[in-house]
Amino acid sequence: MSDRQSNEIIDILLEVIERLPNPPRDQVKRELMKIKELLFDSRPPRIMIVGRRGAGKSSLVNAIFGEKVAETGAVLSQTGAAEWRVYSSQHGKMHILDTRGIGDRCKPESANFAESVDEIKSEITKECPDAILFLCKAKEVDAHIKEDITCVNAIVAHAYKKHNYRLPMVATVTQVDELDPKRVEPPYKNDIKLANIAQAVSALEEALHSADLSSLEVIPTSAYAEYDGNGRRSYDNYWNIDTLVEYLVTVLPTTAQCQMARIAAIKRIQANIARKLIGSTVTICAAIAATPIPVADAIPITTAQVGMVTGIGYIAGHELSSKSAMKFLAALGANVGIGLVLREAARALVKFVFPGGGLLISAGVAAAGTWAIGEAAIKYFIDGLSIEDAKQVFQRKKDDNKKNATL
Repeated sequence: MSDRQSNEIIDILLEVIERLPNPPRDQVKRELMKIKELLFDSRPPRIMIVGRRGAGKSSLVNAIFGEKVAETGAVLSQTGAAEWRVYSSQHGKMHILDTRGIGDRCKPESANFAESVDEIKSEITKECPDAILFLCKAKEVDAHIKEDITCVNAIVAHAYKKHNYRLPMVATVTQVDELDPKRVEPPYKNDIKLANIAQAVSALEEALHSADLSSLEVIPTSAYAEYDGNGRRSYDNYWNIDTLVEYLVTVLPTTAQCQMARIAAIKRIQANIARKLIGSTVTICAAIAATPIPVADAIPITTAQVGMVTGIGYIAGHELSSKSAMKFLAALGANVGIGLVLREAARALVKFVFPGGGLLISAGVAAAGTWAIGEAAIKYFIDGLSIEDAKQVFQRKKDDNKKNATL
Protein backbone atom coordinates (compact mmCIF):
# COMPACT_ATOMS: atom_id res chain seq x y z
CA MET A 1 0.00 0.00 0.00
CA SER A 2 1.34 3.45 -0.86
CA ASP A 3 2.00 6.08 1.80
CA ARG A 4 -0.77 8.21 0.30
CA GLN A 5 -3.32 5.40 0.59
CA SER A 6 -2.16 4.64 4.13
CA ASN A 7 -2.56 8.25 5.18
CA GLU A 8 -6.02 8.46 3.57
CA ILE A 9 -7.26 5.42 5.49
CA ILE A 10 -5.88 6.68 8.81
CA ASP A 11 -7.23 10.22 8.22
CA ILE A 12 -10.74 9.01 7.35
CA LEU A 13 -10.93 6.76 10.39
CA LEU A 14 -9.45 9.33 12.74
CA GLU A 15 -11.99 11.92 11.63
CA VAL A 16 -14.86 9.53 12.37
CA ILE A 17 -13.39 8.31 15.66
CA GLU A 18 -13.03 11.88 16.93
CA ARG A 19 -16.82 12.23 16.59
CA LEU A 20 -17.56 9.16 18.69
CA PRO A 21 -18.68 9.58 22.30
CA ASN A 22 -16.24 8.64 25.04
CA PRO A 23 -16.35 5.78 25.80
CA PRO A 24 -15.59 4.14 23.38
CA ARG A 25 -13.60 6.88 21.57
CA ASP A 26 -10.29 6.49 23.45
CA GLN A 27 -10.29 2.70 23.19
CA VAL A 28 -11.06 2.81 19.46
CA LYS A 29 -8.31 5.36 18.89
CA ARG A 30 -5.83 3.04 20.66
CA GLU A 31 -6.87 0.21 18.33
CA LEU A 32 -6.30 2.42 15.30
CA MET A 33 -2.83 3.32 16.57
CA LYS A 34 -2.09 -0.42 16.92
CA ILE A 35 -3.00 -0.88 13.26
CA LYS A 36 -0.87 2.11 12.30
CA GLU A 37 2.18 0.72 14.14
CA LEU A 38 1.73 -2.83 12.90
CA LEU A 39 0.99 -2.05 9.26
CA PHE A 40 1.44 1.53 8.13
CA ASP A 41 4.61 2.24 10.15
CA SER A 42 6.09 -1.16 9.27
CA ARG A 43 9.89 -1.24 8.92
CA PRO A 44 12.66 -3.86 8.57
CA PRO A 45 13.59 -5.67 11.81
CA ARG A 46 17.06 -4.97 13.21
CA ILE A 47 18.70 -8.09 14.63
CA MET A 48 22.12 -8.37 16.23
CA ILE A 49 23.72 -11.81 15.88
CA VAL A 50 26.39 -12.83 18.37
CA GLY A 51 28.26 -16.07 17.91
CA ARG A 52 31.64 -17.68 17.41
CA ARG A 53 33.01 -18.16 13.95
CA GLY A 54 31.38 -21.23 12.44
CA ALA A 55 28.26 -20.96 14.60
CA GLY A 56 26.16 -20.78 11.43
CA LYS A 57 25.15 -17.14 11.28
CA SER A 58 24.83 -16.91 7.50
CA SER A 59 22.97 -20.24 7.35
CA LEU A 60 20.51 -19.02 9.97
CA VAL A 61 19.88 -15.76 8.10
CA ASN A 62 19.18 -17.77 4.93
CA ALA A 63 16.86 -20.12 6.82
CA ILE A 64 14.85 -17.19 8.22
CA PHE A 65 14.43 -15.79 4.71
CA GLY A 66 13.80 -19.25 3.29
CA GLU A 67 16.20 -18.50 0.45
CA LYS A 68 19.84 -17.70 -0.19
CA VAL A 69 20.45 -14.06 0.68
CA ALA A 70 23.84 -14.47 2.43
CA GLU A 71 26.79 -16.34 1.03
CA THR A 72 28.44 -18.79 3.40
CA GLY A 73 31.25 -16.74 4.87
CA ALA A 74 29.62 -13.42 3.93
CA VAL A 75 28.40 -12.89 7.48
CA LEU A 76 31.59 -14.35 8.90
CA SER A 77 34.19 -11.85 7.81
CA GLN A 78 37.92 -12.46 8.05
CA THR A 79 38.25 -9.41 10.29
CA GLY A 80 36.93 -8.71 13.75
CA ALA A 81 35.01 -5.55 12.82
CA ALA A 82 31.28 -5.25 13.51
CA GLU A 83 29.04 -3.92 10.75
CA TRP A 84 25.35 -3.41 9.97
CA ARG A 85 24.34 -5.26 6.81
CA VAL A 86 21.04 -5.27 4.92
CA TYR A 87 19.72 -8.57 3.60
CA SER A 88 16.71 -8.53 1.32
CA SER A 89 14.32 -10.67 -0.70
CA GLN A 90 11.23 -9.84 -2.71
CA HIS A 91 9.25 -9.94 0.55
CA GLY A 92 11.28 -7.50 2.61
CA LYS A 93 14.52 -6.52 4.27
CA MET A 94 16.29 -7.32 7.51
CA HIS A 95 19.10 -5.30 9.08
CA ILE A 96 21.69 -7.59 10.63
CA LEU A 97 24.43 -6.35 12.97
CA ASP A 98 27.17 -8.79 12.01
CA THR A 99 29.60 -9.26 14.92
CA ARG A 100 31.77 -11.57 12.83
CA GLY A 101 32.81 -14.14 15.36
CA ILE A 102 33.09 -12.02 18.49
CA GLY A 103 35.84 -13.22 20.74
CA ASP A 104 37.43 -15.40 18.07
CA ARG A 105 41.16 -15.17 18.66
CA CYS A 106 42.25 -17.11 15.56
CA LYS A 107 42.94 -13.85 13.70
CA PRO A 108 45.17 -11.00 14.83
CA GLU A 109 42.42 -8.41 14.12
CA SER A 110 40.07 -10.02 16.59
CA ALA A 111 42.59 -10.97 19.23
CA ASN A 112 41.72 -8.03 21.43
CA PHE A 113 38.38 -8.95 23.00
CA ALA A 114 37.80 -5.50 24.49
CA GLU A 115 38.42 -3.87 21.12
CA SER A 116 35.80 -6.11 19.49
CA VAL A 117 33.22 -5.12 22.12
CA ASP A 118 34.03 -1.45 21.56
CA GLU A 119 33.42 -1.86 17.83
CA ILE A 120 30.02 -3.38 18.52
CA LYS A 121 29.15 -0.57 20.93
CA SER A 122 30.03 1.95 18.25
CA GLU A 123 27.60 0.34 15.79
CA ILE A 124 24.86 0.13 18.41
CA THR A 125 25.30 3.83 19.13
CA LYS A 126 24.54 4.52 15.46
CA GLU A 127 21.54 2.18 15.28
CA CYS A 128 19.97 0.20 18.11
CA PRO A 129 19.04 -3.45 17.42
CA ASP A 130 15.51 -4.66 18.15
CA ALA A 131 16.79 -7.95 19.57
CA ILE A 132 19.90 -10.09 20.03
CA LEU A 133 20.32 -13.61 18.69
CA PHE A 134 22.97 -15.41 20.73
CA LEU A 135 24.25 -18.36 18.67
CA CYS A 136 26.14 -21.33 20.03
CA LYS A 137 27.13 -24.37 18.02
CA ALA A 138 25.62 -27.58 19.43
CA LYS A 139 29.03 -29.23 19.78
CA GLU A 140 30.57 -26.18 21.45
CA VAL A 141 28.04 -25.25 24.12
CA ASP A 142 30.76 -25.43 26.76
CA ALA A 143 33.44 -23.46 24.85
CA HIS A 144 34.22 -19.81 25.70
CA ILE A 145 30.64 -19.24 26.85
CA LYS A 146 31.61 -17.01 29.79
CA GLU A 147 33.49 -14.60 27.55
CA ASP A 148 30.63 -14.41 25.08
CA ILE A 149 28.09 -13.81 27.83
CA THR A 150 30.29 -11.04 29.25
CA CYS A 151 30.25 -9.46 25.81
CA VAL A 152 26.44 -9.70 25.55
CA ASN A 153 25.93 -8.18 29.00
CA ALA A 154 28.19 -5.25 28.09
CA ILE A 155 26.25 -4.72 24.85
CA VAL A 156 22.85 -4.83 26.58
CA ALA A 157 24.01 -2.30 29.16
CA HIS A 158 25.36 -0.01 26.44
CA ALA A 159 22.10 -0.18 24.42
CA TYR A 160 20.09 0.74 27.51
CA LYS A 161 22.42 3.63 28.31
CA LYS A 162 22.35 5.06 24.78
CA HIS A 163 18.78 4.32 23.70
CA ASN A 164 16.91 3.63 26.95
CA TYR A 165 15.93 0.28 25.45
CA ARG A 166 16.46 -3.08 27.09
CA LEU A 167 17.41 -5.47 24.32
CA PRO A 168 15.39 -8.72 24.29
CA MET A 169 17.54 -11.79 23.69
CA VAL A 170 17.10 -15.34 22.50
CA ALA A 171 19.79 -18.00 22.62
CA THR A 172 19.98 -20.50 19.79
CA VAL A 173 21.74 -23.86 19.82
CA THR A 174 22.69 -24.15 16.15
CA GLN A 175 23.68 -27.08 13.94
CA VAL A 176 21.86 -29.71 15.96
CA ASP A 177 21.92 -31.80 12.77
CA GLU A 178 25.62 -32.42 13.56
CA LEU A 179 24.72 -34.25 16.77
CA ASP A 180 24.59 -38.04 16.67
CA PRO A 181 23.02 -39.85 14.95
CA LYS A 182 23.80 -37.55 12.00
CA ARG A 183 21.83 -39.51 9.42
CA VAL A 184 18.52 -38.80 11.17
CA GLU A 185 16.55 -36.19 9.18
CA PRO A 186 14.03 -33.68 10.51
CA PRO A 187 11.52 -33.91 12.00
CA TYR A 188 13.70 -35.46 14.69
CA LYS A 189 11.83 -38.40 16.23
CA ASN A 190 14.85 -40.48 17.12
CA ASP A 191 15.18 -40.79 20.92
CA ILE A 192 18.99 -40.64 20.89
CA LYS A 193 18.99 -37.56 18.67
CA LEU A 194 16.41 -35.79 20.82
CA ALA A 195 18.35 -36.69 23.99
CA ASN A 196 21.55 -35.19 22.55
CA ILE A 197 19.71 -32.02 21.51
CA ALA A 198 18.21 -31.75 24.99
CA GLN A 199 21.66 -32.17 26.54
CA ALA A 200 23.09 -29.36 24.39
CA VAL A 201 20.20 -27.07 25.31
CA SER A 202 20.60 -27.93 28.98
CA ALA A 203 24.35 -27.17 28.89
CA LEU A 204 23.73 -23.73 27.38
CA GLU A 205 20.90 -23.04 29.84
CA GLU A 206 23.24 -23.90 32.72
CA ALA A 207 25.92 -21.53 31.40
CA LEU A 208 23.35 -18.74 31.03
CA HIS A 209 21.98 -19.42 34.51
CA SER A 210 25.46 -19.06 36.03
CA ALA A 211 25.65 -15.63 34.37
CA ASP A 212 22.24 -14.55 35.76
CA LEU A 213 20.62 -14.97 32.32
CA SER A 214 18.40 -17.90 33.27
CA SER A 215 15.33 -16.19 31.83
CA LEU A 216 16.84 -16.21 28.34
CA GLU A 217 14.92 -18.48 25.96
CA VAL A 218 17.05 -21.27 24.44
CA ILE A 219 15.83 -22.63 21.10
CA PRO A 220 17.67 -25.44 19.23
CA THR A 221 17.76 -25.17 15.42
CA SER A 222 19.06 -26.74 12.26
CA ALA A 223 19.59 -24.41 9.30
CA TYR A 224 21.73 -26.34 6.83
CA ALA A 225 20.78 -26.00 3.15
CA GLU A 226 22.26 -26.61 -0.29
CA TYR A 227 21.66 -24.50 -3.40
CA ASP A 228 21.98 -25.12 -7.13
CA GLY A 229 23.88 -22.91 -9.58
CA ASN A 230 20.90 -20.52 -9.82
CA GLY A 231 20.74 -20.03 -6.08
CA ARG A 232 17.60 -22.15 -5.67
CA ARG A 233 17.43 -24.34 -2.58
CA SER A 234 17.88 -27.96 -3.64
CA TYR A 235 18.03 -29.49 -0.14
CA ASP A 236 17.61 -28.42 3.45
CA ASN A 237 17.26 -29.94 6.89
CA TYR A 238 15.56 -26.92 8.46
CA TRP A 239 14.25 -27.67 11.91
CA ASN A 240 12.63 -25.41 14.52
CA ILE A 241 13.20 -22.25 12.45
CA ASP A 242 9.49 -21.46 12.72
CA THR A 243 9.70 -21.67 16.53
CA LEU A 244 12.64 -19.27 16.55
CA VAL A 245 10.93 -16.78 14.23
CA GLU A 246 7.68 -16.99 16.17
CA TYR A 247 9.52 -16.16 19.40
CA LEU A 248 11.38 -13.30 17.71
CA VAL A 249 8.11 -11.80 16.48
CA THR A 250 6.76 -11.73 20.05
CA VAL A 251 9.75 -9.75 21.36
CA LEU A 252 10.19 -7.38 18.40
CA PRO A 253 8.67 -3.90 18.47
CA THR A 254 5.25 -3.81 16.81
CA THR A 255 6.64 -1.80 13.88
CA ALA A 256 9.04 -4.64 12.98
CA GLN A 257 6.68 -7.61 13.36
CA CYS A 258 4.96 -7.37 9.97
CA GLN A 259 8.23 -7.33 8.00
CA MET A 260 9.54 -10.32 9.96
CA ALA A 261 6.36 -12.26 9.18
CA ARG A 262 6.60 -11.36 5.47
CA ILE A 263 10.27 -12.35 5.27
CA ALA A 264 9.91 -15.71 6.99
CA ALA A 265 6.70 -16.59 5.08
CA ILE A 266 5.60 -18.99 7.83
CA LYS A 267 1.82 -19.25 7.51
CA ARG A 268 1.06 -19.76 11.20
CA ILE A 269 3.00 -16.64 12.17
CA GLN A 270 1.44 -14.57 9.38
CA ALA A 271 -2.04 -15.71 10.44
CA ASN A 272 -1.35 -14.77 14.07
CA ILE A 273 -0.35 -11.23 13.09
CA ALA A 274 -3.28 -10.97 10.68
CA ARG A 275 -5.68 -11.81 13.51
CA LYS A 276 -4.21 -8.96 15.58
CA LEU A 277 -5.12 -6.68 12.70
CA ILE A 278 -8.59 -8.22 12.44
CA GLY A 279 -9.22 -7.80 16.18
CA SER A 280 -8.41 -4.09 16.10
CA THR A 281 -10.47 -3.55 12.94
CA VAL A 282 -13.46 -5.34 14.46
CA THR A 283 -13.35 -3.04 17.50
CA ILE A 284 -13.28 0.02 15.24
CA CYS A 285 -16.13 -1.17 13.00
CA ALA A 286 -18.32 -2.16 15.95
CA ALA A 287 -17.87 1.24 17.60
CA ILE A 288 -18.68 3.11 14.39
CA ALA A 289 -21.74 0.92 13.72
CA ALA A 290 -23.05 1.59 17.24
CA THR A 291 -23.26 5.35 16.66
CA PRO A 292 -26.58 6.89 15.53
CA ILE A 293 -25.37 8.08 12.11
CA PRO A 294 -27.28 6.01 9.50
CA VAL A 295 -25.81 5.57 5.99
CA ALA A 296 -22.71 7.71 6.67
CA ASP A 297 -21.07 4.96 8.72
CA ALA A 298 -20.89 2.67 5.64
CA ILE A 299 -17.95 4.73 4.36
CA PRO A 300 -15.63 4.48 7.41
CA ILE A 301 -16.60 0.84 8.04
CA THR A 302 -15.77 -0.09 4.47
CA THR A 303 -12.59 1.99 4.67
CA ALA A 304 -11.50 0.01 7.75
CA GLN A 305 -12.31 -3.29 6.06
CA VAL A 306 -10.40 -2.33 2.91
CA GLY A 307 -7.39 -1.39 5.06
CA MET A 308 -7.65 -4.73 6.89
CA VAL A 309 -7.77 -6.79 3.67
CA THR A 310 -4.88 -4.82 2.18
CA GLY A 311 -2.90 -5.39 5.39
CA ILE A 312 -3.53 -9.14 5.44
CA GLY A 313 -2.38 -9.38 1.83
CA TYR A 314 0.73 -7.38 2.69
CA ILE A 315 1.54 -9.60 5.68
CA ALA A 316 1.30 -12.59 3.33
CA GLY A 317 3.93 -11.08 1.03
CA HIS A 318 1.72 -9.45 -1.59
CA GLU A 319 1.87 -5.84 -2.72
CA LEU A 320 -1.76 -4.72 -2.77
CA SER A 321 -3.59 -1.50 -3.41
CA SER A 322 -6.91 -0.47 -1.90
CA LYS A 323 -8.38 -1.04 -5.39
CA SER A 324 -7.26 -4.69 -5.28
CA ALA A 325 -8.74 -5.07 -1.81
CA MET A 326 -12.06 -3.68 -3.05
CA LYS A 327 -12.04 -6.27 -5.86
CA PHE A 328 -11.47 -9.01 -3.28
CA LEU A 329 -14.41 -7.74 -1.22
CA ALA A 330 -16.58 -7.63 -4.30
CA ALA A 331 -15.59 -11.20 -5.22
CA LEU A 332 -16.64 -12.33 -1.74
CA GLY A 333 -19.99 -10.63 -2.19
CA ALA A 334 -18.89 -8.13 0.46
CA ASN A 335 -18.87 -5.01 -1.70
CA VAL A 336 -18.53 -1.38 -0.72
CA GLY A 337 -21.94 -1.34 0.83
CA ILE A 338 -21.30 -4.17 3.25
CA GLY A 339 -21.05 -1.83 6.22
CA LEU A 340 -24.43 -0.37 5.36
CA VAL A 341 -26.03 -3.75 4.63
CA LEU A 342 -24.76 -5.36 7.84
CA ARG A 343 -25.87 -2.49 9.99
CA GLU A 344 -29.18 -1.48 8.44
CA ALA A 345 -30.47 -5.04 7.89
CA ALA A 346 -29.79 -5.93 11.51
CA ARG A 347 -31.17 -2.62 12.77
CA ALA A 348 -34.42 -3.03 10.81
CA LEU A 349 -34.92 -6.57 12.15
CA VAL A 350 -34.14 -5.69 15.75
CA LYS A 351 -36.32 -2.59 15.74
CA PHE A 352 -39.21 -4.78 14.60
CA VAL A 353 -38.68 -7.52 17.18
CA PHE A 354 -36.84 -5.77 20.02
CA PRO A 355 -37.52 -2.00 19.97
CA GLY A 356 -34.68 -0.02 21.54
CA GLY A 357 -32.04 -2.67 20.95
CA GLY A 358 -31.00 -1.81 17.41
CA LEU A 359 -27.71 -0.07 18.10
CA LEU A 360 -26.24 -2.90 20.18
CA ILE A 361 -27.11 -5.66 17.71
CA SER A 362 -26.08 -3.69 14.62
CA ALA A 363 -22.65 -3.17 16.15
CA GLY A 364 -22.41 -6.90 16.78
CA VAL A 365 -23.39 -7.78 13.23
CA ALA A 366 -20.92 -5.24 11.76
CA ALA A 367 -18.20 -6.78 13.92
CA ALA A 368 -19.20 -10.30 12.87
CA GLY A 369 -19.11 -9.33 9.20
CA THR A 370 -15.66 -7.85 9.62
CA TRP A 371 -14.41 -11.02 11.30
CA ALA A 372 -15.81 -13.06 8.40
CA ILE A 373 -14.03 -10.87 5.85
CA GLY A 374 -10.76 -11.13 7.80
CA GLU A 375 -10.90 -14.92 8.07
CA ALA A 376 -11.66 -15.21 4.35
CA ALA A 377 -8.69 -12.94 3.59
CA ILE A 378 -6.40 -15.17 5.69
CA LYS A 379 -7.57 -18.24 3.78
CA TYR A 380 -7.06 -16.55 0.42
CA PHE A 381 -3.84 -14.57 0.87
CA ILE A 382 -1.99 -16.60 3.51
CA ASP A 383 -3.26 -20.17 3.07
CA GLY A 384 -3.52 -19.86 -0.71
CA LEU A 385 -7.13 -21.01 -1.12
CA SER A 386 -9.05 -20.09 -4.25
CA ILE A 387 -11.39 -17.11 -4.24
CA GLU A 388 -14.34 -19.53 -4.39
CA ASP A 389 -13.10 -21.34 -1.28
CA ALA A 390 -12.51 -17.99 0.46
CA LYS A 391 -16.06 -16.97 -0.47
CA GLN A 392 -17.39 -20.12 1.17
CA VAL A 393 -15.38 -19.35 4.31
CA PHE A 394 -16.80 -15.82 4.35
CA GLN A 395 -20.38 -17.02 3.95
CA ARG A 396 -19.99 -19.74 6.58
CA LYS A 397 -18.38 -17.39 9.12
CA LYS A 398 -20.99 -14.73 8.44
CA ASP A 399 -23.85 -17.21 8.90
CA ASP A 400 -22.31 -18.58 12.10
CA ASN A 401 -21.88 -15.09 13.50
CA LYS A 402 -25.44 -14.15 12.60
CA LYS A 403 -26.70 -17.15 14.57
CA ASN A 404 -24.55 -16.19 17.56
CA ALA A 405 -25.77 -12.60 17.37
CA THR A 406 -29.40 -13.71 17.65
CA LEU A 407 -28.88 -16.07 20.62
